[in-house]
Amino acid sequence: MFNGAAYDWWNYSIFASSRREATEGPLAGTASLDGGFRAERANKGKNMLKRLFDVVVSSVALLLLAPLFAVVAILIKLDSPGPVFYRGVRVGRFGRPFRIYKFRTMVADAEKLGPSSTAADDPRITRVGRWLRRFNLDELPQFINVLKGEMSIVGPRPQVPWAVELYPEEERKLVLSVRPGITDWATLWIRDEGALLKGSRDPDRDYLEKIDPIKRRLQIVYVQNRSLWMDLQIMVLTLKVHLFDRLFPSVGFRWLPKWVEEVANGVRDLQTWDR
Repeated sequence: MFNGAAYDWWNYSIFASSRREATEGPLAGTASLDGGFRAERANKGKNMLKRLFDVVVSSVALLLLAPLFAVVAILIKLDSPGPVFYRGVRVGRFGRPFRIYKFRTMVADAEKLGPSSTAADDPRITRVGRWLRRFNLDELPQFINVLKGEMSIVGPRPQVPWAVELYPEEERKLVLSVRPGITDWATLWIRDEGALLKGSRDPDRDYLEKIDPIKRRLQIVYVQNRSLWMDLQIMVLTLKVHLFDRLFPSVGFRWLPKWVEEVANGVRDLQTWDR
């Protein structure tokens, strides 16, 4: 895994070198490089807007969810011994590791007792944990990671280090060029990883073979085509899929853009992807 500080320095050095050539060297004033710098400034503007949006929304969410957090924390402590939060290591932007916030849904030290991937019938899941997982309430504390700047509300889901090491180099650089998120297209498409892994004798292997390829295709598309409008779409659909549909399954209907299904099933070529 590449070092975050080294990547930052390399990325800045390349940009600074190109800028000197455009202003001082034989390519001074070329339209292509000037256009590249304009695109760079536009991307910085988009990133700043996205970060501002993340800070505002996560701050409001944490304030509104504080009473729920208190109730969940009490239930977790009454249900089983151990901390309220699970703080596993995940890989963030530019390969920087960070500790994620989740409500603990499994017995203490569960990582030492079994695989990283968790099936719905995993015996390590606690009684309260099973209820939290049903509505994805265990993920809500990640608004803390968003406020700290370690995550974004929308982005590729953060992975454990060993899974990221399996990515091809170019794909790893692309996916890790943005902050990981609480939700994304893959979260909407797959919906319930635990149910897909139920009954598995080797959840980690089945995850890599059945789930990971779909997640990776969809996260590549997100990173290459991300926008604030796309983030808003994903956020609204996340509320529908992971809350409304589970509270009212009889009246829920599934709606995702057609291209999400095509990318997930490998029908569309990512090299020529165009909605």
